[in-house]
Amino acid sequence: MKHRSNRRARPSQDKPISSPIRTFTIENTTHEGHGVARENGKVTFVEGSLAGEQVEARVIKEGRQFNQAIPLKRLQDSPARVQPPCPYFEQCGGCQLQHMAVAAQRDLKVDWLKGQFRKLSLPDEMSRLEGHDFGYRRRARISVFVKNGQAQIGFRAKSSNTIVDIEQCQVLAPALQTIYPALREQLIATPLVAKLGHIELLHDEQGVCVILRQSRDVSESDQQPLDDWAKAQGITLLWQVPEQKKVAIDAPRHYTIDNLALNFQPQDFIQVNAEINQAMVAQAMSWLSLSAEDVVLDLFCGAGNFSLPLAKRAGRVLAVEAIESMVEMGQSNAAQAQLDNLEFLAADLTQAPPNRLKKAKITKALLDPPRAGAFEFLPTLVRLKPQQILYVSCNASTLARDAEYLVENGFRVTKVCMMDMFPHTSHVEAMMLLQK
Repeated sequence: MKHRSNRRARPSQDKPISSPIRTFTIENTTHEGHGVARENGKVTFVEGSLAGEQVEARVIKEGRQFNQAIPLKRLQDSPARVQPPCPYFEQCGGCQLQHMAVAAQRDLKVDWLKGQFRKLSLPDEMSRLEGHDFGYRRRARISVFVKNGQAQIGFRAKSSNTIVDIEQCQVLAPALQTIYPALREQLIATPLVAKLGHIELLHDEQGVCVILRQSRDVSESDQQPLDDWAKAQGITLLWQVPEQKKVAIDAPRHYTIDNLALNFQPQDFIQVNAEINQAMVAQAMSWLSLSAEDVVLDLFCGAGNFSLPLAKRAGRVLAVEAIESMVEMGQSNAAQAQLDNLEFLAADLTQAPPNRLKKAKITKALLDPPRAGAFEFLPTLVRLKPQQILYVSCNASTLARDAEYLVENGFRVTKVCMMDMFPHTSHVEAMMLLQK
């Protein structure tokens, strides 16, 4: 027999409410561009407000630890506030910081990184890599949704799965800004738009490539008008059928890094900001100060974005990647560059490392892991006894965790850099050098 509990159901910790309008003084700004106000010891996050502002706002959600509010009227503006140049900023979830001057955005990102690294002993100065704040994205994924015959083509809305229909995006590379409106017009004019899930745009040294990901099969006769249009525009148009994981191509794409050609498949991971990628690789080479005596381990190497430049300078480079297709591409890139001191290995870095790594007498290591970081491999890395570790990260919290482990095992942080790979967004990339 089941017994009924006499305990009452616990109320939700966060509950929507209707509250009176209140005046808040904004003390700080979160890295996502929201204001932080304190009232009777409790924090209220005020959407889109900046440090130094005074706003009238309404609390829309109360929680045990903090409240959330929406601003109704600004009584005093921050000096950092600017008019967002994008007409879709208020709705689109792509950018979070366009209401801040770009210099203030970068100061905010540096301060946020320092907060993430607060348990570490850091050098006095955190350097920065900065580039153009618009026209920087060389690739983008754009959603397509059709309802009641109306097509919406754009990015997801803020805190929502709905699609914001956009006619232009200012952070796209100039070539993509040119082609996107024309492509959008072509798609809207044809019924096959209802059979698409998303569009991938890519710009590299071969020009513009467009991938149309089909949610349903499209006949060759329906594809032909778009194929003809793409040919007339001088762009590569690829069709990805529903069952394909990656689109099939006859020849790889390429870009240049450190005066070397790097081939890749159009849906492989590459850094979206070409300008910052060039500066990032150059800085990594400078920080590591490589010589012919160095044996370098390049972890999470992809097709060789760091590996090829490393091999130009070091005596030997072992590049490790889990995805076998990228290892094969890396091997082809090394052969093309005639870098016979560069070896690519396919290995799962969460498992025991290949024996050749243990015997390689590694002197320096470079890591560029995904957002989850590299914590599972760090004990192995420590046992390999490199004298320097250069860590490139797209997630400051996992970098902080991993760096704390390395410091506990005899390393010290000697250099840190904030890399503004994605201006006008809350995303922050970091580079850290650790020394034995």
